[in-house]
Amino acid sequence: MKQNTVVTLAAMKARGEKISQLTCYDYTTARLMDQAGINMILVGDSLGMTMQGYADTLPVTLEEMIIYGRSVARGCRQAFVVVDMPFMTYQISPQQALENAGRLMKETGADAVKLEGGQGMCEQIRAITGAGIPVCAHIGMTPQSHHAFGGFKVQGKGEDGAARLLADALAVQEAGAFAVVLECVPPKLAALVTEKLDIITIGIGAGAGCDGQVLVYQDMLGMNGEHVPKFVQCFAQLGQVMTEAFQTYDSQVKEGAFPSPQQTYAKSDCSDDALARLAQGEQAAPLRLYSVL
Repeated sequence: MKQNTVVTLAAMKARGEKISQLTCYDYTTARLMDQAGINMILVGDSLGMTMQGYADTLPVTLEEMIIYGRSVARGCRQAFVVVDMPFMTYQISPQQALENAGRLMKETGADAVKLEGGQGMCEQIRAITGAGIPVCAHIGMTPQSHHAFGGFKVQGKGEDGAARLLADALAVQEAGAFAVVLECVPPKLAALVTEKLDIITIGIGAGAGCDGQVLVYQDMLGMNGEHVPKFVQCFAQLGQVMTEAFQTYDSQVKEGAFPSPQQTYAKSDCSDDALARLAQGEQAAPLRLYSVL
């Protein structure tokens, strides 16, 4: 499979080909996604919720993104890896944003960084892209700002909301972003933004009119129980399969059925006589050591 780059992804948009993206947080899963042909992998700060059990993404640190990001990058040969910039690692100033984006790229081996915000983050985007680091923007429902929205709500409603979102999209494009995530945006508006932009749009809860789609992989594999957003399709019920496997393992261990002779190294056992001597407290003959001149 061919390596995905900013150039090949842009060419996919130009040809009208759809782009696939999933979140990922570990080497093993990244390797499987890469082998499956997923175009883009996002090491999202959603790991705060999916991997660490927080209520939102705000507690995630830059150091944690580096640890998870480098694990994912090691598992990819063709997928384009994007790493999120966590809360308050870029908002303070363009200089802060550039320094932390540089750390993410240098210490993870990722291909790009992602940050949230529209017109208010353009100076940060310019600073980062000016250093040769690809930036994916993120507008609409930006999870790091959910307190300001009054919750995780659809954005871009009504004419004024739609105008603001379109202005944000055009602004991040002008600032140098190579792609933009549209989260929880009405589908007609997302399709209009996609038509207006030259850069890639990646939708999540934004309808089929975007250039690509992204989902949290635990959601699309049915691993999060009943806590599934409206826009998610479960492509497999792995949560149920995993629970049943854990239950079977638990019962077989407790019943003594596991491990069976097929899972043991029987040929490496001591002889019965040797075991009998050990049981009686007899010590094995000491090894004789020789020096080499």
